[in-house]
Amino acid sequence: MAYDGLFTRKMVESLQFLVDGRIHKINQPENDTLIVVVRQSRKNHQLLLSIHPSFTRMHLTNKKYDNPFDPPMFARVFRKHLEGGIVKAIRQIGNDRRVEIDVESKDEIGDTIHRTMILEIMGKHSNLVLVDENRKIIEGFKHLTPNTNQYRTVMPGFEYETPPLQNKVNPYDITGDEALKYIDFNSGKIARQLLDQFEGFSPLITNEIVSRKQFMTAQTLPEAFDTVMAETNEAATPIFHKNHETGKEDFYFMQLNQFYDDVVLYDSLHDLLDRYYDARGERERVKQRANDLVKFVQQQLHKYQNKLSKLLDEQEGTKDKELQQLYGELITANIYRIKQGDKEVTALNYYTGEEVTIPLKTTKSPAVNAQLYYKQYNKLKTRAHELHHQIDLTKENIAYFESIDQQLAHISVDDIDDIRDELAEQGYMKQRKQSKKKKKQTIQLQEYVSTDGDTILVGKNNKQNDYLTNKKASKNHLWFHTKDIPGSHVVILNDDPSETTIKEAAMLSGYFSKAGNSGQIPVDYTEIKHVHKPSGSKPGFVTYDNQKTLFATPDYDHIQKLKVK
Repeated sequence: MAYDGLFTRKMVESLQFLVDGRIHKINQPENDTLIVVVRQSRKNHQLLLSIHPSFTRMHLTNKKYDNPFDPPMFARVFRKHLEGGIVKAIRQIGNDRRVEIDVESKDEIGDTIHRTMILEIMGKHSNLVLVDENRKIIEGFKHLTPNTNQYRTVMPGFEYETPPLQNKVNPYDITGDEALKYIDFNSGKIARQLLDQFEGFSPLITNEIVSRKQFMTAQTLPEAFDTVMAETNEAATPIFHKNHETGKEDFYFMQLNQFYDDVVLYDSLHDLLDRYYDARGERERVKQRANDLVKFVQQQLHKYQNKLSKLLDEQEGTKDKELQQLYGELITANIYRIKQGDKEVTALNYYTGEEVTIPLKTTKSPAVNAQLYYKQYNKLKTRAHELHHQIDLTKENIAYFESIDQQLAHISVDDIDDIRDELAEQGYMKQRKQSKKKKKQTIQLQEYVSTDGDTILVGKNNKQNDYLTNKKASKNHLWFHTKDIPGSHVVILNDDPSETTIKEAAMLSGYFSKAGNSGQIPVDYTEIKHVHKPSGSKPGFVTYDNQKTLFATPDYDHIQKLKVK
């Protein structure tokens, strides 16, 4: 994503108001995240510093984190040297994704000391280092020894060395005309050349420069370069871009002219990143906790899909059972013409008026040959009946695991155990050992409030779906589900909702379905009294009638505004 050097520059600018603020508290809620609470203008501000390999970043956050009772050693070291200190400077190094925060503090005997936090935003190589006034390392999130890194050592007591320099040019130090000497137009791939030559550029911004002109030449590049760089110097406009066709998402601090069909503006860069990374962080935590569950569901889907293919092939082979019965009848009708030892008999098919040649076993009598065909007919008839039953069961299992697969895309960490328990109850997984004193869990439905003030409830797993549809909702409430697509049950708790509420409920139904990233998703809706759960059916399965259908395109940000936290 686009947390590049230019974005880092804007972020550092937005944090300058923290200078002269006092560090009130330091917490480490997660293994790769530090929260520095800075008291400024009679208000506490949570500065989040993360070195997560996928979500490395720095910004203010309003999110409430649960802190461990016993703080990690890294947090203790930072507390010892920084708590109570005054932030003296926040600066970016060049146009790189490196930020230094100077702090003036007191040691144990009251002497003034100077410390610097250094955040290195480098993907999986990101690090957070604390150094003293002589640039000696006090502590680092990641320790790098001479044996593990040939370029530098990050260990307490060693002098801090910067990451290997790439010798790129700071784009703010030159003009578009001066940029020409770094570009070879004969080599093509201008966006890639810009990325390789200039410090802090990401593919997002280089593609933006190239997109400003139809062709990149020595005449058009300087103007495009200067225009984009001038826009980056203007006030930040926190914005989220999404292309529904490709599913690509990007955030930035300015409007991009690239081909996006949806944009959302935010009040600040911090609100933008809080929204963006909170959703992805939740998905990452779910992925880690439910990784084995996702694999199991995918394996079961693959198993039942293969089984269905084989059953259908077998079913195809039972289609000649009627021919076996016909041969038995014709042999019986013409038994007087057949002698033992005949290889075949030609008889008139009295159903079609055509002659049929029937193979015979020469070692068997005519009567036994007829009985063999009748026996094969009965065998195929029984097999066809069993295959029809097995095919229905297999299709039911496929639909069930497709619904579980869809639910895994939207569940929270708290919902994972519900799905595990459900699969165990259905006999697909081994039952987990549970305490005999474990209290019965209350079912928590996801709640939304429509623009017109109506409550909309969503079931995010089958247990919630069954509870919502069969117990929570009243018979006149409207029930929503995607048409022929695995998805959640959605109910409006109002007997007479507005058109706006109906459309928003349909949008939620589309979003919480397997087609959630698509547009114009068909959604059926009907009153609860027309929704029925067949006896013995699997969790979450229902039938319904008297439905109407409308088409919905999910809008993530609108959905978030409706969500009850």
